Amino acid sequence: MKLGRLVGYLGILPLAFLLSGAASVDPKALSGGTATVFDDSREAYSLPSPVMDPDNVAAFAQGRSLFRQSWVIAPANDRAAGLGPLYNRISCIACHAKNGRGGAPDGPDGTMQAMLLRLSIPGANPHGGPKPHPAYGDQLNERGVPGVPGEGIGFLIYDEHVETLPDGTKVTLRKPNVHFKEMAYGALGSDIMVSPRVGPVVYGLGLLEAISDDTILAMAKQTKPDGIAGRVNIVWDAMAQKEAIGRFGMKANVATLTEQIANAFSGDLGITSPLMPHENCTKVQTACQRAPSGGEPELTRAELYATVFYQRMLAVPARRDVNDKQVIHGNRLFVQARCIACHVAPLRTRPDAALPALSNQLIRPYTDLLLHDMGPGLADGRSDYLANGREWRTPPLWGIGLTHKVNPDAGYLHDGRARTLLEAIMWHGGEGNYSKEAVRAMSTEDRTALLRFLESL
Repeated sequence: MKLGRLVGYLGILPLAFLLSGAASVDPKALSGGTATVFDDSREAYSLPSPVMDPDNVAAFAQGRSLFRQSWVIAPANDRAAGLGPLYNRISCIACHAKNGRGGAPDGPDGTMQAMLLRLSIPGANPHGGPKPHPAYGDQLNERGVPGVPGEGIGFLIYDEHVETLPDGTKVTLRKPNVHFKEMAYGALGSDIMVSPRVGPVVYGLGLLEAISDDTILAMAKQTKPDGIAGRVNIVWDAMAQKEAIGRFGMKANVATLTEQIANAFSGDLGITSPLMPHENCTKVQTACQRAPSGGEPELTRAELYATVFYQRMLAVPARRDVNDKQVIHGNRLFVQARCIACHVAPLRTRPDAALPALSNQLIRPYTDLLLHDMGPGLADGRSDYLANGREWRTPPLWGIGLTHKVNPDAGYLHDGRARTLLEAIMWHGGEGNYSKEAVRAMSTEDRTALLRFLESL
């Protein structure tokens, strides 16, 4: 397929992206190696890798269509039938607007448009993961198809406080408290553990998948300063039927991108797949169990793999203004504040990645994919395999400077509580406490430069 036909077929690839030679670009701008695109518009997270094999355009387009598709209730004379019986949203894109971050409701009257609630009770499932609630499972599904009551409604009430930094800057921090109403299957119980989560970004995941286990293990073994540690989460790989290193999910609780996507189809949409073939009904949800299916499975193996291919090949937006003096100064401060100890860059992908275009790439994701104790302020009290209730996987920072351009309603941190990057920093505790205090103590000029650096990523 010729280049012009590739551009026309996808309808989203400006020709300049594919013709921009990496040799003419500062290497520091190539966040995703050759999988970098030079775009800072609202479409920055939605573009395919410029080096994607043209023969794979159809697979990418199919995966994109499935990711954006609105599913309908079965039975229906529609390939998109199979929504539910219990679900949160009708499409993937509803929680990952333009493949970017979701946001949290601003208060009890807001709806969780791009947020879900993880549930568990004390103990572990047979593979060591969280033990689901016997009546509600491991995720609250607010909606049900006709004849199947939704599980209930969660809403947030915030505790707010204002912190005044030494230079007089005031930062309003809000902490969400989860409440429930209209619970269809009885009270949750006093031992319930709840973790609100906003939809994360989905670009660059193929590159994160291509980082070798050895690289992750080596980062875990490195001696780090100022109380920073970082450890690997060992999880159950449902595809390989064995334990593996976790790298996806906010607690590094999923080993592969395929499983991450299959879990989301099942938990968020109620769509079964070859990897997750059972409807998301618990034993007490009899109406859910009797509801008609859209197929066995509802998402075919080819469709699942097309969706995986789409997310593997989503490109990473290039860094901007890398030679700007203020950005350079902010980068130095980022290093001095020890942020780089967890938000690691650069890394190199393994030479035998699932797709040749992802192999041996020098990337700058600004993550070590490890678990870190972030202190009581960010704790959700919910363990997940080896991750305890205070630990979170270091989120990648590449592309973070375009967050609000892509989705003005997006929030930062696992639950979207932070509305600005400075708020997110000021929630760091535990292993992130040194960095937070370093940022707190900065002059106005220095802190502005640090934030300007983050906005350049």
